[in-house]
Formats: sequence, structure tokens, C-alpha cells
Amino acid sequence: MDMPNMRARLLVVLVVLCGFLTVAGTPSATAAPIADSLAFDGTALTVANGRFVDGSGREVVLRGYNVSGETKLAENKGLPFASVADAKKSATALRALGGGNSVRFLLSWAYAEPVKGQVDTAYLAAATEQMRAFLDAGIRVYPDFHQDLYSRWLFNSGSWYTGDGAPAWAVALGNYSGESCGICFTWGQNITQNGAVKAGQYDFWHNRYGLQDSFLATAQKTMAYLKTSLSTEEFAGVVGFDPYNEPYAGSYDSGQNSRTWERDLLWPFYVKFRARMDAAGWTDKPAMVEPNLFWNGNVSKEEGGLLDAGTLGSRYVFNTHFYDQKAISGILMWGNASDGQYVGDFGTVRDRASALGTTSMVSEFGHPLNGSTAGKAPTVLKAMYQGLDSRVKGANWWSSPATSGPVLSGSQWQWDIYNGRHHELMNDNPDKVMTSGDAWNDEDLSAVRLDDSGTAVLRQDARLLDRVYPSATSGSTVAFTYEDRSRDGSTTLTWNPVPSSLPNVASLVGSGQYALLVWRSGGGSTPTELHLPASFPTATTTVVSDLSTVHGPPAYTSSTPVGAALEPGGTGSRRLLLTDSDSGVLHYALVTNGATSPSASLLNAAKSELAGWVATKIG
Repeated sequence: MDMPNMRARLLVVLVVLCGFLTVAGTPSATAAPIADSLAFDGTALTVANGRFVDGSGREVVLRGYNVSGETKLAENKGLPFASVADAKKSATALRALGGGNSVRFLLSWAYAEPVKGQVDTAYLAAATEQMRAFLDAGIRVYPDFHQDLYSRWLFNSGSWYTGDGAPAWAVALGNYSGESCGICFTWGQNITQNGAVKAGQYDFWHNRYGLQDSFLATAQKTMAYLKTSLSTEEFAGVVGFDPYNEPYAGSYDSGQNSRTWERDLLWPFYVKFRARMDAAGWTDKPAMVEPNLFWNGNVSKEEGGLLDAGTLGSRYVFNTHFYDQKAISGILMWGNASDGQYVGDFGTVRDRASALGTTSMVSEFGHPLNGSTAGKAPTVLKAMYQGLDSRVKGANWWSSPATSGPVLSGSQWQWDIYNGRHHELMNDNPDKVMTSGDAWNDEDLSAVRLDDSGTAVLRQDARLLDRVYPSATSGSTVAFTYEDRSRDGSTTLTWNPVPSSLPNVASLVGSGQYALLVWRSGGGSTPTELHLPASFPTATTTVVSDLSTVHGPPAYTSSTPVGAALEPGGTGSRRLLLTDSDSGVLHYALVTNGATSPSASLLNAAKSELAGWVATKIG
């Protein structure tokens, strides 16, 4: 090591030890290349033309999970995991079993700033090491300062509910009256009915007692710490920062409504947060900003969606959540979800992001896996993923593919390996030890758990979770669909069958899973990538494309039109790589596991049908 570099690194150590965290230092080390990486992997993402793009200019789709609701609990002191080893186990499983390439990584203000004005560097160090476990597995990360019901310390030890977010000292400043939700059937009703929760939220947005100033200062120090502590390669895997989970006014001032609250209080907060990102060295990463949490509710609904924020551009991402309140209620939607149930809801997300001049992220979606409405989960989640993939229902997709819209990025709630094995003292009450589900307000949404041997296993159908999706498109996506054939009990759900007008394609797919991507080339030299689920072994995967038609794609090389390779991270997950060498040309690729040994004549006939379909339906 040369002396200038040694001095720089010693300076970084001194800065951290002294607590001067407001200025980002030089990354502490240069990490080894991520396992199984190719030359074009690992570049930082930016926002351009309403999409996430990588260093090669490819459109990137982020799919994954929230890691983890454990942050909302006290048992691991506001960290997602009890140890770095558990974080590594979780990351490997998320990549290999869940098909994820990204996570929303939850952080806690309460544990980051337990004493007013004092950032806990031990907490930040532990969070950074756990975050690194995902980055090393080739998984992109976007941190989130999480809150629900404002703070845990609003709730008394015998309460039916609890919260997370603001530190104890912030609650003490407010001297709030005793919390009470009245007749509340779900924890979310506390947001609008619990006087203490409403008062705490109101005070934060009005910066009473300097609460917002303290939060912003801690956020800047946290971001600076991450920038300093992660290597350049690791920091490239950090997508951006979600400033505040599910913002809500608490109460509106006289004459104020949800829209003017967003304009006058929420958006100025995001502008301040954006400035803090810049000061911490995150200038090239977007603030992933959430609107009023009820802007797109299908029961509770308030006008919003950052309607008065103007054009956000590349420095912000429109970041929203979606839960089917009707399905969760068990009363307002009696039956299961069906084909196209949410294409309108996710179409609204696409339209709002487009109007704001940026891309979108659905950073939370999901459905309970236990309780009276859990039986709806297989269809609700299938319909949600369908809405992320395309804005056209399955029954109409083959006839109207050109209106599919962009493929949305999304993070399912949630990925908690401790599901059903918690030991959480609810509101610090030793007589209320929560062990079941997510151990938080009776929620149970984790897609994963540990079995008795300590191995991570899925709690949902792998065919639903581990999906084909276009993780990087060289050019621009025109249309995409995926028929996962996931199950509702013993029933196979097929919402997008290949039409009888394409008999050879239908014969090739059979009863198998299939994806179809149509894209317009962009003149780049890097390939288009699709994630290959575990249900698509390379040897039995068939690809029908104008680039090449193969059964059992060969290993990828830069001169191979259709090839397969491992995804970065060393977890054994795989990807399909499609290489073109032109610009502005329509390309297509059907990927299926339905054929065991297709004949050359069937492959050629299917290719001819698809070529005609693309020409007729897209042009």
C-alpha cells in the first residue's frame, strides 16, 4: 500500500471513531469482484427516460423482498438479523429460492439515534455488515428508514398494538396522551384513529421540537457512514434511499387536505432529504420518495401521488405501496382474486411515475399467509405479480401486447427467516412474548422461514415467487408476460394460455411455464438478461427467438446469441442472456420449460408463428 492511500484510510478510521459522520470519506477497501460476475455486471444504477438503467444503458427491473420486518422489533435491537451469518444465509436463499435481485433494507431511527443528537455507530456498523451480505450475493440494496404508527414508545406495555420508528426521546418531548385506538379491528386503523399516533405524526411533519431536523441529521450521518464503510464496488450496488415509510399527516391543519399536505409539508421534506443525500456523497443515487400512503388505497383513499411536485426527473423515484384492503378485510371481497384484478391499480402507478418524469418502485405489496383471509393469498399474489409484469390482463395479452407498458420493479413484503420463531417482548412486556408469525401486530406475511434444521424454506409456491423477469434489457421493453402456473391448493392457475391461433407455440409450451419478452434493440454491446427460476433447468429450457432457437441454451459468450450463465453472487442462480447487434429493431424471445425434447420442425414452426404475431400485433 502506498503512503497517500494509507494516510487516507487512517483518516477515515479517525473520522468514524470521532463521530464526525457528516462528511463521507473514501471507501475503506476495494472489495474482490462478486463471484460469478461478468464484465458488464455490478455497475451503479441511475434513472433515465423513466427507467432504471445500468452503466451499459440497459433498462433494469428490480425484483425482491423487504428485509426485514425484524427491524421493527426489539429482539435484535433494530437490525434485520441476529448475526451476519444469518444475513448471509438469508441473502443466499433470497437469490436462489426467491429469485430476487434486490432488497429494501429496513433501518431504524430509534436505534440509529437512541440519544438525541448522538448517532450509534455500533448500530450503523452492524447494519452495514448485514447489508454487505446481500451486496456480496449480487443483490442490490435500497435502505429504508422504517416507521409504522410513529413509534414503539407511544404504546403502553399492555396495549393490543405496537409501533416502530421514532426514538423514545422523541416521544418524551411530545408528552402525548395515553394511546387508544377505540374499536380497531386491524393495527392500521391506529394511523387515523389513535390520538397519540396522530399527534406524533403531526409533530414530525411540523418539525415541532426540531424532530424533523434531528431525523434529517441522523439520515445524513447514516448515509455518510455507509458511503465511507462500503467499498466502491459495494456502494455501486446501493440503488438509492427510501427516506420515510408510509408517510401520513396525522391530522390536517384547518383548510388543509391530503393534496396540499403533500405539497406544503411532505414534498419540502423530500427536498431537504435530497440535499442531505448530496451532502453525504449520494449525489448520483435517487431519493425513492413515497406519497401519502392512502393515495392509491382501494378502501381508504385520499387524493395524492405527489401531484404538485412537478417533474421529478433522475434524482427521485416514485416509490409506492399497494395492498388490497378489500381482500384483507375478508368482507369487502368475498372470493379470490382473478385474472387482471390489479392491472388497473398498477397501471395507475405507471401513469403517475410517467407524469412525474421518472421511474417507479412498488416497495411493498403482499397478503397475509395466516388468518381468516389467508386462503386468498395464492390468487392475490399471482394477480399482483401479473400487474407488475404488464398492464394487460392475461385473457387480453396476446391480442394487445403493445399496451403492456413498462415492467415494474417491486419488493414483496417480506423476507423474514425468523418467521414463527421470534422471541419479542411486545412493548417490553415480559408477560407478552410474541413468537408466532412476524411477531408484530399479528402480521404473518413472510415468504420464507427456517425449518427445524435451520435451512431456509419457502412458505409460498416457488412457481409464484421464483419468476422469469427481464432483469436487464438492452434497448427498451415493448411487451412482457409470464405465466407461472402457480397453484391455489391443488388447482393450477393459468390466466394467460397461449391462444389456439398459435398452435405450434401452444404445443411447445404445453402445460409448462413460459415467458415472452419483446424489446426494441438499443445498439448496446451488452446482452438482455432474464432471470431463470430453479424450475427452468438449463438443459430443459427452450428459447424461441429471432436471434436463435435452442433447446438447452449453451454457456454464454459474447458471440452466442442465446446463452445461459450464473447470476453474480455465488448462489447458483442463473440467467438467460440474449445478444443482438443492431439498433431500433424489434426482437422477441419465448422462454419455456414445457418441452422435454422438441423437434427441429416444431421449433421452426413456433418461430414462424411468433414472427408473424410480432409483425401483426406490434409492427
